[in-house]
Amino acid sequence: MELFVILALVTDIFYILVIVQIAVALYSLWNGWEWLRMVRRRMASHAGFYSPVAAVICPCKGNEPGLEENLAALSTFDYPNYEIYFSVATSLDPAVKAIERVKAASPVPVHIVVAGPPENCGEKVHNIRRAVESLPEKCDVIVFVDSDVRLTHGWLRKLIAPLQDPRTGATTAYRWIIPSGRLGAGGFSSALASAWNAAVTTLLGQPGENFCWGGGTAIRRRTFDDAHVLDAWDGTVSDDFAMTRALEEARKPIVFCPECLAATLYPWTGTSLLEFTNRQILITRVYSQRRWLLGAVAHGSYSLTVVYAAIVILITMINNDPWIQFALVTLLIPLLAAMKGAIRTVAVDELLPQWKTNLKKWNWVWTALAPIVPFLFTWNFFASLASRRIRWRGIRYELVSPGTTRILHR
Repeated sequence: MELFVILALVTDIFYILVIVQIAVALYSLWNGWEWLRMVRRRMASHAGFYSPVAAVICPCKGNEPGLEENLAALSTFDYPNYEIYFSVATSLDPAVKAIERVKAASPVPVHIVVAGPPENCGEKVHNIRRAVESLPEKCDVIVFVDSDVRLTHGWLRKLIAPLQDPRTGATTAYRWIIPSGRLGAGGFSSALASAWNAAVTTLLGQPGENFCWGGGTAIRRRTFDDAHVLDAWDGTVSDDFAMTRALEEARKPIVFCPECLAATLYPWTGTSLLEFTNRQILITRVYSQRRWLLGAVAHGSYSLTVVYAAIVILITMINNDPWIQFALVTLLIPLLAAMKGAIRTVAVDELLPQWKTNLKKWNWVWTALAPIVPFLFTWNFFASLASRRIRWRGIRYELVSPGTTRILHR
């Protein structure tokens, strides 16, 4: 009798968890469909003719794969009046040689800012701060980009266009990781990194969820000053979340521009994948606790439900009891996750037509790996509870608080 009661309780918990997760997955799928519709509306809109004087700031460190091609793309924007500011911590940085070659061939003015070593803040934050401080008065818009993205000819015009509305705080893009290599030679790590990143991409564009991504953000200089972004960067390692918080406090909305999705080509390994994903979630925990908590609940509940359901099915099979109905109901959860992944695949095919060949090879990634991604996220959330230390571009930091960063090792 006691065993029967326990089994009944286990079954009840199974159905409660699974039904709740299916409901959440259906809502998420609907959000994915709405995101695709938003993408198509944005792509059909005209960028307009707003073209203020712009400064493109790109912090660099090290000689990463594809660096020179990425930096050279910044000098080919279809935009009438802009200058590029590459910022490095030291003139001895290996990236300087690539920057000098790009400068020599660039049709637009290129400046190199040597920021010096950071003190009690992230090196990237320190570099872009020094670049901002060096800008001439004529600059009306500041654009921040990363050195690991490959941007297209019309990218800058599209990102700046919504700033013609003075009520807009900033515009932002986001990365889309295009896997590289073969599936068995680092390709799976690249594929999983891309699928993990894709899950974040579809959060942007939803009310209240937009944030400034440091790899592609544009802001009016007046808005930047009025929101006291330089002050917000004091003691921080996260340029994007600090800017996001400053704009939120100033009640300035952030507009997501999916048409400016930035292709990222990078050779991933298992180690670099875990380092990257753990770092991103820890930064989120320190600088945006609400987003961290919502993500932890969403991905943690998915992982818990699937693992619990698998255990129940296994126990049922061992007891020679009917188990097919349990398996079929459980299968709906990863199936719905894969369907949302398929929606992302359709969207990115339309957003990045110039990468059609690369995308075609890896289209299966964003569908097949979508059901696995929440388990990696769950690991990241647990890891973010265990330590506040990260390694970023060879420097180790301790994230004490949003306004306090310790440099542990350069």
